[in-house]
Amino acid sequence: MNSPTQGTDLFAPYQLGPLHLKNRMVMAPLTRSRAEPGNVPSQMAPEYYSQRAGAGLIVTEATQASPAGQGYIATPGIHSDDQIAGWKKVTDAVHAAGSHIYLQLWHVGRISHPDFLNGELPVAPSAIAPRGVQTYTADGLKDIPTPRALDTGEVPQIVEQFRQGAQNAQAAGFDGIEVHGANGYLLDQFLEDSTNQRTDQYGGSVENRARLLIEVADAVASVCGSDRVGVRLSPGSAFNDMRDSHPQQTFSYVVEELARKDLAYLHLIESSQRPCEHPIPDLSAHYFRTLYPGTLIVAGGFDLERANRVLQAGVADLVAFGQLFLANPDLPERFRRRAPLNVPKRETFYGGGAEGYIDYPTMQQGPLSGVQVQV
Repeated sequence: MNSPTQGTDLFAPYQLGPLHLKNRMVMAPLTRSRAEPGNVPSQMAPEYYSQRAGAGLIVTEATQASPAGQGYIATPGIHSDDQIAGWKKVTDAVHAAGSHIYLQLWHVGRISHPDFLNGELPVAPSAIAPRGVQTYTADGLKDIPTPRALDTGEVPQIVEQFRQGAQNAQAAGFDGIEVHGANGYLLDQFLEDSTNQRTDQYGGSVENRARLLIEVADAVASVCGSDRVGVRLSPGSAFNDMRDSHPQQTFSYVVEELARKDLAYLHLIESSQRPCEHPIPDLSAHYFRTLYPGTLIVAGGFDLERANRVLQAGVADLVAFGQLFLANPDLPERFRRRAPLNVPKRETFYGGGAEGYIDYPTMQQGPLSGVQVQV
């Protein structure tokens, strides 16, 4: 198991299982909706990711393990030969640029639309629609319908889709897999009791609700080895209309179970969005660190100073940056030099072409027209 290290900073190297990371900075998974027909990674993706290879570790945008796992327009998959070939160009480019890259493996569950599913309903643990949630389709934003509850006999098919996705990711040259168990998607939907009202072995007790996530982690580890598998969770987030009656109890159980797996890492999104009972339970990385002795990645709007503080306190071992990496391909060097930062252009986050994707300037290139700089 990886050992937490106190008294360090973002620029210290780190041994992540078999991978030697040159620093403690992780590029967080960021959906960009630029996949090409067939949900093949964009031809610009190798440049996009290799531009950001200053990170010790890159985690890709969420990538569906199967066609039924898609919920947004132009998100990439890892279930066809063309997709594997497209991702191989990405991994080759990142490795040539001197970094490591994990694939984030995904199934959106109920956060989808029949437009993506040949007219079929999205699947979920229970037939409960997310309140006030829409998704981007080829025809624009659409309301999400009430999903269809998976039959008990269908659940092992989900596990197999993740296992096959991990095998395909290996063929594409990835260094490891991050299982997406966060943000209100399928594995999170099974975990939390507002979305899981099942009465079989996948519902009811926290042990049952966590069963699918644990089975998926084990299936992926059977392909890659546990030291090349990470899991992402979002204990404090209400995104995609998520709630749990006892979130600290639920996520404590999951974290303790994952701690037994000798995984590469646990990736926690820190958030205070969740509506819950009073008093508000502690869902911070500081709390979960006491339950998870392995490598812990934290994400959630960190800047240089906050990141170094959590590392030096031993709360986390690695820190993930999302929008800052999106807008600053040379973010590690900018941090090292305390240089001004490009400001992300929100209107280019999802869809489109090179603008807001591969045209953010480095320090050496100087400012780009239309890109603001934060001093």
